[in-house]
Amino acid sequence: MEGGMPLSGVQRALIRETWQRVSGSPVQHGLVLFTRLFDLDPDLLPLFQYNCKQFASPQECLSAPEFLDHIRKVMLVIDAAVSHLEDLSSLEEYLYSLGKKHQAVGVKVESFSTVGESLLYMLEKCLGTAFSPDVQEAWSRLYGAVVKAMQRGWDTLPEGD
Repeated sequence: MEGGMPLSGVQRALIRETWQRVSGSPVQHGLVLFTRLFDLDPDLLPLFQYNCKQFASPQECLSAPEFLDHIRKVMLVIDAAVSHLEDLSSLEEYLYSLGKKHQAVGVKVESFSTVGESLLYMLEKCLGTAFSPDVQEAWSRLYGAVVKAMQRGWDTLPEGD
């Protein structure tokens, strides 16, 4: 994947090992991630609407079947990144189009730092003492590479509205 520091073999092993502990319950852990996201930035809630229905609260959103589908998709993207650690560049086009989709529904690039914080929070809650500084660094690098690829979806659009 372009730019950024590549993941070391030790970092790839840490990511695989820790993801194995999380990936068995994707919705459960995804709910932790998105609960934290809405706690950190409640202004993101309006981005999630289905059939033109606006959610009145994060709790309402987090229990909606459509949103649970979104959580599954987010966890699948993470799973794909973990599965392609040796060749993240193979996900470039997929992540680029995912970035374009997020841009089209009004997601701001800046929001991905909050998502990153929420991802690390979820991993910490799930892994407990296994969430070491080395694990945090490895996941931060992987997440940074994924976001960088998604950001290309914004970068290629014309400026202005």
